[in-house]
Amino acid sequence: MGAAPGLQLLPPLLLLLQLLLLRPPAAPALDPALQPGNFSRDEAGAQQFADSFNSSAEQVWFLNTQASWAYDTNITAENARRQEETAMITQDFEEAWGHRAKELFDNIWKNLTDPTLSRVISNIRILGPANLNLAKRQQYNSLLSNMSRIYSTAKVCLPNKPATCWSLDPELTNILASSRSYSTQLFAWEGWHDAAGIPLKPLYQDVITLSNEAYKQDGFSDTGAYWRSSYESPTFVEDLENLYHQLEPLYLNLHAYVRRALYRRYGDTFINLRGPIPAHLLGDMWAQSWENLYDMVVPFPDKPNLDVSSTMVQKGWNATHMFRVAEEFFTSLGLLPMPPEFWAESMLEKPSDGREVVCHASAWDFYNRKDFRIKQCTRVTMDQLSTVHHEMGHVQYYLQYKDQHVSLRRGANPGFHEAIGDVLALSVSTPAHLHKIGLLDQITDDVESDINYLLKMALEKIAFLPFGYLVDQWRWGVFSGRTPPSSYNYDWWYLRTKYQGICPPVPRNETHFDAGAKFHVPSMTPYIRYFVSFILQFQFHQALCKEANHKGPLHRCDIYQSTQAGRKLQELLQAGSSRPWQELLKDMIGTDTLDAQPLLDYFQPVSQWLQEQNQRNGEVLGWPEYQWRPPVPNNYPEAIDLVTDEAEAQKFVEEYDKTSQVVWNEHAEANWNYNTNITTEASKILLEKNLQVANHTLKYGTQAKKFYVTNFQNATIKRIIKKAQDLGRAALPVKELEEYNQLLLNMETNYSVASVCRPNGTCLELEPDLTKLMATSRDYEELLWAWQGWRNKAGRSILPLYPKYVELSNKIAKLNGYKDTGDSWRTVYETPSLEQDLEHLFQELQPLYLNLHAYVRRALHRHYGPEHINLEGPIPAHLLGNMWAQTWSNIYDLVVPFPSAPTLDATEAMIKQGWTPRKMFVEADNFFTSLGLLPVPPEFWNKSMLEKPTDGREVVCHASAWDFYNSKDFRIKQCTTVDMEDLVVTHHEMGHIQYFMQYKNLPVALREGANPGFHEAIGDVLALSVSTPKHLHSLNLLSSEGGGYEHDINFLMKMALEKVTFIPFSYLVDEWRWRVFDGSINKENYNQEWWSLRLKYQGLCPPVPRSQDDFDPGAKFHISSSVPYIRYFVSFVIQFQFHEALCKAAGHQGPLHTCDIYKSKEAGKLLADAMQLGSSRPWPEAMALLTGRPNMSAAAMMNYFQPLLDWLRTENGRHAEKLGWPQYNWTPHSARSEVAGTGRVSFLGMEMEPHQARVGQWVLLFLGVALLVATLGLAQRLFSIRRLHRPHGGPQFGSEVELRHS
Repeated sequence: MGAAPGLQLLPPLLLLLQLLLLRPPAAPALDPALQPGNFSRDEAGAQQFADSFNSSAEQVWFLNTQASWAYDTNITAENARRQEETAMITQDFEEAWGHRAKELFDNIWKNLTDPTLSRVISNIRILGPANLNLAKRQQYNSLLSNMSRIYSTAKVCLPNKPATCWSLDPELTNILASSRSYSTQLFAWEGWHDAAGIPLKPLYQDVITLSNEAYKQDGFSDTGAYWRSSYESPTFVEDLENLYHQLEPLYLNLHAYVRRALYRRYGDTFINLRGPIPAHLLGDMWAQSWENLYDMVVPFPDKPNLDVSSTMVQKGWNATHMFRVAEEFFTSLGLLPMPPEFWAESMLEKPSDGREVVCHASAWDFYNRKDFRIKQCTRVTMDQLSTVHHEMGHVQYYLQYKDQHVSLRRGANPGFHEAIGDVLALSVSTPAHLHKIGLLDQITDDVESDINYLLKMALEKIAFLPFGYLVDQWRWGVFSGRTPPSSYNYDWWYLRTKYQGICPPVPRNETHFDAGAKFHVPSMTPYIRYFVSFILQFQFHQALCKEANHKGPLHRCDIYQSTQAGRKLQELLQAGSSRPWQELLKDMIGTDTLDAQPLLDYFQPVSQWLQEQNQRNGEVLGWPEYQWRPPVPNNYPEAIDLVTDEAEAQKFVEEYDKTSQVVWNEHAEANWNYNTNITTEASKILLEKNLQVANHTLKYGTQAKKFYVTNFQNATIKRIIKKAQDLGRAALPVKELEEYNQLLLNMETNYSVASVCRPNGTCLELEPDLTKLMATSRDYEELLWAWQGWRNKAGRSILPLYPKYVELSNKIAKLNGYKDTGDSWRTVYETPSLEQDLEHLFQELQPLYLNLHAYVRRALHRHYGPEHINLEGPIPAHLLGNMWAQTWSNIYDLVVPFPSAPTLDATEAMIKQGWTPRKMFVEADNFFTSLGLLPVPPEFWNKSMLEKPTDGREVVCHASAWDFYNSKDFRIKQCTTVDMEDLVVTHHEMGHIQYFMQYKNLPVALREGANPGFHEAIGDVLALSVSTPKHLHSLNLLSSEGGGYEHDINFLMKMALEKVTFIPFSYLVDEWRWRVFDGSINKENYNQEWWSLRLKYQGLCPPVPRSQDDFDPGAKFHISSSVPYIRYFVSFVIQFQFHEALCKAAGHQGPLHTCDIYKSKEAGKLLADAMQLGSSRPWPEAMALLTGRPNMSAAAMMNYFQPLLDWLRTENGRHAEKLGWPQYNWTPHSARSEVAGTGRVSFLGMEMEPHQARVGQWVLLFLGVALLVATLGLAQRLFSIRRLHRPHGGPQFGSEVELRHS
């Protein structure tokens, strides 16, 4: 027995919840408390039976609805399982009560004195799928769940960018609604019908069989007969046919008028004025409503626009506001407001958290008389405003009949439920009402405006009628067997052509299942209700307008605020299905039959106007050439967007450039303010500007995607549009974009504010404290403290954020058509063989690095002793004078080849002479102007941050150059220290500024380096000259110009400690990240793989054990701030190519490392010509302009350092040094011992199990042998080359954008 109304329902509800939580119940049993009890076989027993059913059904149907809601709002396998379980329980419940109803009351239910009770028993005794045996019932539920999943998760992927896929809502819906490209619409239409329809067909056949079997046991001939029984009319089918013929003339005139407009747009190739219309051209995936074509067919374009979508957006309307407006309409009639549960639990927008959901709009009754919800992926458009009123009409119906018996909580007939919201929308869509709610500025009261309005309504209402009629015509044929699976698609298109006058735009056959591409077909939702509702709503509208005392044409009626109309409507709604619909209809409007006349009266003015227009144009009504089909477009589907008008593209580019300058300038200002004063307020403003840039990128990127640029003649326009088409992070949904921006900000902030504190409470920041300590200390333990402390603070704080950053970053890349983030970063180099080219460059330079590594290791061994340095092993990473061991120039004093030779470090002289940071930048500016290049503008000196502030501000000290995109404001942010190293950094940053100034007149999209490495190399190439003893002497910073062998070797050693040592580090950083992005390195082995690469390429090891709780990559600025790093490797190679070319232009004679291009206007002209190109041409063209060859080469760098390499080989040979690190598993004593008390061992500084370490040793042994073989081979090759080609030049040097500043 179920609980009586008003009694405590919780215990059986809890029992049922416990039942649902069992995993995995093969066949959940119905709780005994919910089973029917014993009732007498008379009317009193029937009443008790109905009451008991009511309380039990509320509990069961609540849980069933709750599970369906959970699945539809989060499509997962677990939610699908729960949904199927609750469906099984619900069917068990309905089976038990239905069988008992038949057993007890089949002989009396038709003759009960209470007609309402008779209707209740009649409803309960119909079992439907509950008639099936357990196995078939489970199969039926699983089929429905799978069909829903297939439909809801189907996507259409681009042919040329398979990683870019579109969902039905919003992407495909928007394309069909707004695109006017024949091919784009065709691709969306065909893609959806294939993706959603084809996989559904075999499942649908099985569902039909099971559904028919179920309803036959209820006494129906098939499922269609059961669906039709809801209308309680033996002449229902004939009545529908009569209604359709009554409406057909109006539809035929609308069809002919619209076909003519499409003919004007697409021409006679794709439109036949005597044939059906291609189904994809009518603004809707199913051509069921044509209102999105209004702009193409508007009768009087000069009249005010009746589509208020843009006004809604401009006024800041959102989904919630649209529902509040709808609620206010209902309450203005004296009807009920939405309950609190509605606002708390509804899904009014598509989630942005990545969940798959069923976007199809729907209203939900949870059968507990208080919880009513709507699920809708609402967009801010006028047609969605109508949908909102429609769905809220369902909820109002639920609210009004909630106290009826649970079996009677439904519309008087299914069409009633659909009509209620729509009848309100007929008022809402009137110009008068849109004016009242602030969406129309004025009402134009004339015939032309009326025709515009009525045609817009006809595109929604009249265009729908044949589709609303034919869907169930087709399904009734399927249910009855008249349409077998072998002719599903043929019969579908026969009916669509017969009734709608449309045809498939591409050939379709029986492998397709185009009916399945409509939500209601796989969801087994009857559809004739919509046809009925479109008739009823105009009957209701006429009656309610009469109650509201409306005078005038029916199409102008707005019942808003009429409580009389509300009372009339309420009487109908409260009855639910407790009485025959014919009785309720008669009470409402005075007649008990469906009648199309009110609809025809409503549209009479536009009906007459359409007839006149069609007669004037000689239109053929109908489609006598019904077998005609359009051709498939050329280049389909590869070029689905065929906008090839370069004049239109030129206008777009001009607008994009103009707006970008404003948006990017504002963002640069906000970013600068944050970087020079890290505060919560500044971060908030920066996040706002990030979102503004993203919106701008999204807006113009979306517009850029409509251009097909392959055949454009203007290379600049082509290049800009292709750049704009990459949306970058703006491709993310708004919530994820906000999350991504916050992640980046948090990572960079964590890095920038990290500090390392001594036991006495003194804390050291990276700049200048830790950097200076790492550069100057020679105390092993102090260096270890700083090295480990920085990683503990900076690296570990990044680790919790990094996996989510990787996930979102990869999502950005995939949304833009790339495989992953690494793929997108590599693409900017426009070089398919980039990875192979970089590997080749690295291999060319490796002999130089290996010799330098062996020499430095020997020097460190002398200083720190054998306990800390193994002459055949890797070098502890904290001993090389730099926090990341990326450059080793700070340990020059330990490795200087000839200590007695004059010093090369100008730091002491700079300090003695009173140099300031400003003077360092003035000298850099002088160098550029000496070449005939541009001086920095006044804004540079007024606005740059050239020193670390002393006012307590937190700043990002990492040196960087800034372009503010207004062609006059360029700045540098640098915590400058007066020393020679920062003099080099200063020239590097000024090189960026010079590049900015040289290309400032290009469109902003092209204001960047020819490739990212170019930008980094320009400043460095000047620093190669600045670093020469000759130039430092000219600045009075060295006592002599140098000269002599020992002086040269000392100089080249100092340069190599900066340049050559950086090569493997700059190579491995993105090697690591690319593997993180492609998934071959996961978060569990971030740190292990980082140190594997540092060992492999640099020959370094961590000085203390490292674990997966550490995140040493995050202790590097570029990792935490998501800055690609391979650019620095590229720049360190090409800067020597640039240097060699500029020295040649300057007429330099002698070794390359002695060249100083200071004051050479010829070199300056060559450099300026290359910089002025920006990224307007592919980088090989800029490379060829500057160097005479289009490719990257390590030859110039090897040439520069050749004297040093010769010397190193001699020195290493003298000491019998081992090149490489054959004892690769060695670590310092502190990292070598077994971890106390754990039995774990250290391998590559990582704590792990012994068997894991043994596997790693074998892997590294193999890598070591391979490295040795490669080294010997390269050495032999290099020796051979040297015998054939005597070196003739000298050096190339540069200064990485950050050197020590990261």
